[in-house]
Amino acid sequence: MLRKKKITSSKRAAPKRKGQSTVEYIILVAAVIAALLFFLPGFRTAIQNTLTSGTNGMENMAGRLQTSRPLSP
Repeated sequence: MLRKKKITSSKRAAPKRKGQSTVEYIILVAAVIAALLFFLPGFRTAIQNTLTSGTNGMENMAGRLQTSRPLSP
């Protein structure tokens, strides 16, 4: 029969941290975007155009859905 060794508190290994947490990835992405906005003026325009296009598309679709069927009484 195999004997299990008891691990005493002095011999316990600290849990190893594997990989990065989600918060660290979010911070990294935010820093990269901030750097792009600061150093590349054309990037800011591209983002604004993308947001405007997306907003217009959503407003158009909302209008189409609103007129496509009557509201229930």
